[in-house]
Amino acid sequence: MLKTLLPVDGSDNASKTVVDFIPLFDWYKERPALHLLNVQYPLDGNVSLFINQADIKQYHQEEGLKSLQSVRDLLDQQGIAYQYHIVVGDPAEMIVRFASEKQFDQIVMGPRGKGGIQSLLLGSVTSKVMQLAQTPVLLVK
Repeated sequence: MLKTLLPVDGSDNASKTVVDFIPLFDWYKERPALHLLNVQYPLDGNVSLFINQADIKQYHQEEGLKSLQSVRDLLDQQGIAYQYHIVVGDPAEMIVRFASEKQFDQIVMGPRGKGGIQSLLLGSVTSKVMQLAQTPVLLVK
């Protein structure tokens, strides 16, 4: 079965990517195994001096679940099975590393995520993933 990684940042664009990807399942001999990935940014500064690691981990988990919620709802409504993962770090680097370490067959992304002006043409995370990834990247517009 084809292992497909869908990075999700909580934006409308991420939800649109999933909605637009679902009809493409017909391209595959069998439905791909979907894995949603949310990457949380590390907390700034010396936060870890004042807050214990368990609380920081719980915070990232809660924020990640919020970012994944709309896409999870969409997939649940369609009866599509998936797994989800929440990691912390630089989004592009973590997407590439996760795809490589877990041996995904493809990464499916939209052309833009949450970014502002810098992502008018192609999202900065998307373009960085395309440059760094050994895993094939399918752009869904």
